[in-house]
Amino acid sequence: MPLPPILHEDDAMIAFDKPSGLLIAPDRWNKARENLMGLVHEAFGHGVANVHRLDADTSGVLLCAKSKPALDFLSGQFQAKTVTKIYLALVVVLPVDRAMKVVAPVRDAAGVLPDAFTVDLALGEDERQPGRMRVFKGRGGKACTTEFRVLERFGRFVFLECRPLTGRTHQLRVHLAAAGAPILNDPFYGDLEIKLLLSELKRRYKGRAEEKPLISRLALHASRLTLKHPETREPVTLTAPLPHEFEVALKYLRKFGGVERRRAT
Repeated sequence: MPLPPILHEDDAMIAFDKPSGLLIAPDRWNKARENLMGLVHEAFGHGVANVHRLDADTSGVLLCAKSKPALDFLSGQFQAKTVTKIYLALVVVLPVDRAMKVVAPVRDAAGVLPDAFTVDLALGEDERQPGRMRVFKGRGGKACTTEFRVLERFGRFVFLECRPLTGRTHQLRVHLAAAGAPILNDPFYGDLEIKLLLSELKRRYKGRAEEKPLISRLALHASRLTLKHPETREPVTLTAPLPHEFEVALKYLRKFGGVERRRAT
């Protein structure tokens, strides 16, 4: 795999547009599996280090530092929670009787997500399922808060802006599942029986036998980071364009989404 597109580069830092499916660091069980930092080290040397991480299936902005002082300064901002992180997600609002473990009471009696809502639930590793996280009530887990804003509604599919105020593993994925609105195509916390198919949106659609989902990857994208530059100390915003599959899915949802579609203001 070639090195992902570079979104920003200067003497102190470099940001990449990581594709979905690419690991950040070597896999603990399969060291031979390709990963972003392996590609980065081949191209730029081992002096470049990642400042933060993304899930393998999440695409978007991944920031690296080119020196130890830059790494310390940038990492310090993530630790102090002063970095503004914006993600975009396409979620499936499950019917009330089908929603799995709804423990975040943000929906109304009809199961509708409000235009803006916050999920504040402690998370920790799921002892029964290694590699996954779960909500903790009472003791255990670490404090975890995410702010959400509805951008567009298309019936049961909703396009959201997500702002994590903390940085826990799988935070957005677990918080949305806890609200009964898991991210589309989430193999851990979602409903994989639900597909976004053009045949379900467009009347008289032909070609059902060979139909593929409009988006088949985890529908989560790290869209934007805003932080202070390690040398100038001025705010810098790094933005990753919406992936092609997202663009295609939103194009057809906007065209055939029906009367329930509503763009948020």
